[in-house]
Amino acid sequence: MKFRRTEKRNKSATHFNIKPTKSINMKPKIHFIISLLFLTILSSAATLGFGSNLSPDEKQIPKLENLITVAYLKSNLLKTQPRLVLNAELEKLVKSKLKSDPVIQNMYKAIQLNAIEIQKKPMLERKLEGRRLLGVSREMLYRINMLGMVYRIEKDAAILDRINKEVVAVCNFTDWNPSHYLDVAEMSMAVAIALDWTAGKLPKSTIELAKTALIEKGIKPSWPANGKNPGWAYGTNNWNQVCNGGMIAASIAIAEKDPELAAKTIHRALDGMVHSLAEYGPDGVYPEGSTYWGYGTSFSVVTSAMLESAFGTDFGIAEYPAFKKSAVFRVLMNTPSGWYYNFADCGDKRSEGGDVTLAWFAAKTGNKAFFEKERFLIPTAELGELSRVSGAALVWMSQYEEKSDVKIPTAWKGEGDNPIVIFTGGENDARGYYFGGKGGRATTSHGNMDAGSFIFELDGVRWSIDPGNQSYNQIEQAGFDLWGNCQDCWRWTLLTKNNYGHSTVTVNEALFINNGLASLKEFKDGAKPEATFDLTAVYGENIKNATRRFAKEDNRSILIEDNFTTTKTTQSIVWQMMTTADVEIIKSGAILRQDNKELKLDNLANPELQVSVIQLDPPPFYLDRKMNGLKRIEIRMPAYLAKSGEGMFKIRLSAK
Repeated sequence: MKFRRTEKRNKSATHFNIKPTKSINMKPKIHFIISLLFLTILSSAATLGFGSNLSPDEKQIPKLENLITVAYLKSNLLKTQPRLVLNAELEKLVKSKLKSDPVIQNMYKAIQLNAIEIQKKPMLERKLEGRRLLGVSREMLYRINMLGMVYRIEKDAAILDRINKEVVAVCNFTDWNPSHYLDVAEMSMAVAIALDWTAGKLPKSTIELAKTALIEKGIKPSWPANGKNPGWAYGTNNWNQVCNGGMIAASIAIAEKDPELAAKTIHRALDGMVHSLAEYGPDGVYPEGSTYWGYGTSFSVVTSAMLESAFGTDFGIAEYPAFKKSAVFRVLMNTPSGWYYNFADCGDKRSEGGDVTLAWFAAKTGNKAFFEKERFLIPTAELGELSRVSGAALVWMSQYEEKSDVKIPTAWKGEGDNPIVIFTGGENDARGYYFGGKGGRATTSHGNMDAGSFIFELDGVRWSIDPGNQSYNQIEQAGFDLWGNCQDCWRWTLLTKNNYGHSTVTVNEALFINNGLASLKEFKDGAKPEATFDLTAVYGENIKNATRRFAKEDNRSILIEDNFTTTKTTQSIVWQMMTTADVEIIKSGAILRQDNKELKLDNLANPELQVSVIQLDPPPFYLDRKMNGLKRIEIRMPAYLAKSGEGMFKIRLSAK
């Protein structure tokens, strides 16, 4: 089955439906197998999610202090266990804090409850979901974090026995699914921590089984027979962070058994990690969005903590340029409504509990703004299933000492491959003002055709939304190639991925140019901040130039101003806003209503152009994400109305 985009027009809008062509009569199952083979090849050549595969010599970026050799390993690796995140000194600190610190006490009680629930579960089995074993690997990492920390504190024989059974079960898998290396990496870290935190107390047969599995099923598959590095080793996205972190954990665990393999693997990891760390620059923006910040960054901080505990140094990870700045980015991605600013392939909402990865930054900086004390003190029964690195996180949370309370800015810009701006009402804002706007390019890892898009919250309502992400496996199982990012690739037929599903401007009904970069042109700080993005590159030959200016006028409104110069090929320019609110069209604008609140949309520059509403529930394509009440507000301008080729939209969103 092959997918193509078709148009169905009415007076006010263009609808895009995706229908299978009849030119190829291929069963979905066969097509899925072909897609799976393609994706497997792609994952070994370059990281999925569009990561690059540059070697250290091809991209000039700051390097870590890579001292790792066999000799260094033998001389400097801590000889006693535990040594992964924990060591004797840090364990002493954790136990001390358990006597006096209410946050550490509460978190440990939650870990205990999680460990109790884990012991009721059956052993893990090698069951793939689609092409992934990732769910099983993540469950193993979660189980070992919970059980392992309880064992370190209590030395309970029953817990030790359960850890033993967990390790034996996964180490007897035929493999850890190396075709999707994230699965191997998370499983490797889990087994390595299990060995380390039990510190030789597992049966000798289990220890030998685990070390052999770490070598044969974990590390060796990362060294292809052709002598080339896997794409993730020097990639730029979260795969780099997760996979290199997993390989470092495994290498430390087997260092005495095979020091040569351990040394060369850690050395490669330290050389490769900088390519993902560099993506945080210059201001801390994580290009893949907040969800993937949580994923990739959690593995980088665990890796930093492992290296510090095992070698006495993390070789420069914590101090890597802009890495610590990303804590501000993470905080600013949490909006007053409880949602994320969910650009890129990002989830919708955060959990109720505290952010354990952000707490690492609190421990390193002493900044109170990064330590979510109130969330960590939620009653343990309400915390539910914790993050799978929460056992490790208890260690760096024990290291936190408040040294400062640096205020999070109310107007902030983050430049880089996916530039964004944030305007907020500040911590005492009763109306919950939040605006986020962005530039970027679609070919960024997990990127979408969302340049110029924005979200806007006020009075507890998200008025302008980003459609966010949807289940990868469900789409892949339909035989759909989600990961290609060429101009005509299938990814852009999805509403969550293309520009028709975002609050931006579309020209000539066309998709954005996939590799066109919308850059941040100007930024003005202060009580009335402004930001201007240059969107010209995403339109190709359809328009000569285009800029989008966002201006916060006060704590109840946002002004969006688009200026553009048409060409002979320009036919139409459509201003778009995605919303789930009810919309009443009025003269020169619209009234939006949701949750007994109102927002007015004023069409200031072109009051004669009437607003139209395109219903997207149900969505145009059966694989699109279904969102209750989803609709696209449009203001359509024929190109001939742009006098002398110069045109403008000026829209104010405001509440009383």
